[in-house]
Amino acid sequence: MSDNIIGAAKPRIDGPLKLTGLAKYSSDNLLDDMVYAYGVFSSIASGEVTNIDLSVAQQSPGVIDIFHHDHFPQLFRTPSSMEQENKVDEERLPFEDNQVHYAGQFVALVVADSFENARAAAYKVKVDYKTSPVLANLAQAVKVNGTQLHQDSRNSRGDPEPAFQSAQHKIDFTYVTPVETHNPMEMHATVAAWSGDKLTMYDTTQGVVNARNVYAKVFGLSPDRVEVITPFLGSGFGSKLWPWPHAIAAAAAAREVGRPVQLVVPRQEMFTTTGHRPETSQRLRLATDDDGRLVSLRHESISTTSTIDQGNNPYVESCGKMTQGLYSCENLLVTHSTTGTNRGTPTSMRAPGAAPGLFALESAMDEMAIEAGLDPLEFRRRNYADSDESKGLPWSSNKLREAYDQAAEKFGWSKRNSEIGSMRDGNEIVGWGMATCNWEAIRRPCDARVSLRADGTAYASCATQDIGTGTYTIVAQAVSQVTGLPLEKIEVELGDSSYPSGPISGGSWATATALPAVAAAARKALEELKSYAVSERGAFVGAKADDLSIENGQLKSADGKTVAFAEVLKQRKLASADGEAHTGGAPTDQYAFRSFGAHFVEVRWDQGISNLRVSRVVSAIDVGRAVNTLTSRNQVEGAIVMGVGMALFEQTEYDHRNGRPVNNNYAEYLVPVHADQPEVDVILLDYPDYKFNEFGARGIGEIGITGLAAAVANAVYHATGKRIRELPITMDKLMDDVPQAQQA
Repeated sequence: MSDNIIGAAKPRIDGPLKLTGLAKYSSDNLLDDMVYAYGVFSSIASGEVTNIDLSVAQQSPGVIDIFHHDHFPQLFRTPSSMEQENKVDEERLPFEDNQVHYAGQFVALVVADSFENARAAAYKVKVDYKTSPVLANLAQAVKVNGTQLHQDSRNSRGDPEPAFQSAQHKIDFTYVTPVETHNPMEMHATVAAWSGDKLTMYDTTQGVVNARNVYAKVFGLSPDRVEVITPFLGSGFGSKLWPWPHAIAAAAAAREVGRPVQLVVPRQEMFTTTGHRPETSQRLRLATDDDGRLVSLRHESISTTSTIDQGNNPYVESCGKMTQGLYSCENLLVTHSTTGTNRGTPTSMRAPGAAPGLFALESAMDEMAIEAGLDPLEFRRRNYADSDESKGLPWSSNKLREAYDQAAEKFGWSKRNSEIGSMRDGNEIVGWGMATCNWEAIRRPCDARVSLRADGTAYASCATQDIGTGTYTIVAQAVSQVTGLPLEKIEVELGDSSYPSGPISGGSWATATALPAVAAAARKALEELKSYAVSERGAFVGAKADDLSIENGQLKSADGKTVAFAEVLKQRKLASADGEAHTGGAPTDQYAFRSFGAHFVEVRWDQGISNLRVSRVVSAIDVGRAVNTLTSRNQVEGAIVMGVGMALFEQTEYDHRNGRPVNNNYAEYLVPVHADQPEVDVILLDYPDYKFNEFGARGIGEIGITGLAAAVANAVYHATGKRIRELPITMDKLMDDVPQAQQA
């Protein structure tokens, strides 16, 4: 057994492949006889296609075929179920009819002998439209169609209205977040190939098993006739969780033309047809007693969804999900409503629901603290929840108080002068703000296979995928923990739906889900190895298997004799000892599982040049045990920077007249660059949660972004006296003079 590999800071074992360019991403698969597809995208946001003129495009060099709603094979819809693992966000099939629901929707697809020829021909396709009135944003949609309240997204307890009315201190504010678009470095891409009735997809997906099941449903195949391969992914942030129309279109086109087809979604259309974080409007009503304890808390949100799915299975941004149990309050109401807009279907984006939801809640908590005359940190301490009051269950582990203590001390919060605009450094006004961060902990069923091989190495496989977060490495760590073999002797293969069924890489549940299955499979391989060792011609013939222990890749008897795994197999002339295992999810009726943390943020505002920057962030994160402290810290640091982007930069803008995105490129869709990076200090609390799994590990990918935008906004208020309730915090919202000193 390896006693210190779990929790160690280990570099990624897949790093050399990426550094040398040997790691194959989806579009790197250049198959024999492959052709290329390029989309024709709608230039209107609402209406219908009345005519498609292909006469010029068909004469373009290299064109093989052009598909559209009058020339496309009949396909089937998937039931789109998370539980059945065949989920999509845009349920409408590509080219299903001539209706246009959003700008950037696929209206035709050109297949040609080269990428350049396909693109050139696509520009020559002439499409005529009949336009319909456009619902370009949340406000327009609410005005025209109102909202749809989702009862299954409603949580309540007590009687919040009378408690609010009779309270000593109260606030009632609305917070707004814009559309944000995930733009991972690797664009969405698919290479689809058929061999008879077997479909192989080299796909940019965060869930090879789910994708396989979707394609099987769409093409009417048995799942064993579909293989989805994604050994490496250039990140996804949620946009690659579920299949999008381009992947289905590529597979259908490949079957029609009888050749493999590659389709890469252009960067511009990654803003239209592959998901986004929806726009939200959130009303927060909080009230406290004289001691600063919450007596009423209401969080009512509206988020945009697409007109495609508004009536059937709409995407709901669950902004109040963390609000339900994060703080103690007897009287609470959380509701989620949607309204349909002429935009592409939204989807999960890093910390879905929680990222915009905690911007609103943690901004409101700051405002409530000021109204109650309390320090923002002290106010949160007073409202700490000893249990999950939304479920009536104890926490499996909650070290939020320790997170407050450690982050506040490292940040120097006790030195904060609460007067607005009172802290200065040269020309800059310094603002300090803080917020709680929170994310649910989920563990799903999983299968895995581990083999101990005669060459002294181990092999592990699971149909999960590494999206750049270090899954290869932590799987190897789990095998090393059980077997005692060093990482360099462990081979890990992921990202193929033909492997034992594994989880999606989303929701921060891949680590907590996959590692118990991998460890169980490794133990089964060891059991088989021990049975070989104690049987006739074995290295420990006559001994009892239960008396053999594991030490550094060796079997060890009670009298101290050791034999390497490889020698045990060689003596029996066996290639390997193998184990397969299935593990279930975490029990949900005994404990509430969540991760907790706190962000402390410093901003600096230079009035003279109207410059705002986030200069320093200290975050303490309680996610149980960090399996790999190096990659875990990387995850939190990346999430913090993404949170800075959410707070100050990111906003996908649409023309209110026609619903077209106007900044669908990296030149005008702003994200943090190197000059925007704050000094970041991440504290990883080490409190293993063994009620959750044997490694004590909960997920870490999402929690770092939650609450960060609020901490920035709270710091901005402390520096400027301006309470920004609508993201992003742009310079035009801050350019008035800072008010005279007042309490914050």
